[in-house]
Amino acid sequence: MKYILRILFSGILISLSYGIYINSTGNTLFGNKIIGFTVLTSAFIFMPIFLVHRWKGKRLQDYTLSKENLEKLRDLDQKK
Repeated sequence: MKYILRILFSGILISLSYGIYINSTGNTLFGNKIIGFTVLTSAFIFMPIFLVHRWKGKRLQDYTLSKENLEKLRDLDQKK
């Protein structure tokens, strides 16, 4: 999964660079299409895969403010 993310991120950077280059050479319509496709790819393909990879094996309850977590924070604050 790590290698897929690296390859996909590299492709996104290359595509964005190519779109900016094409945009600066005068073909703005095609350059804007490449940049737009790159942004959509990064938002709808790369980000969900990245988030799934980063959250694998973690519990959401550890990162939410529940009554138990608030009590732990209060206990830590009172000990100081």
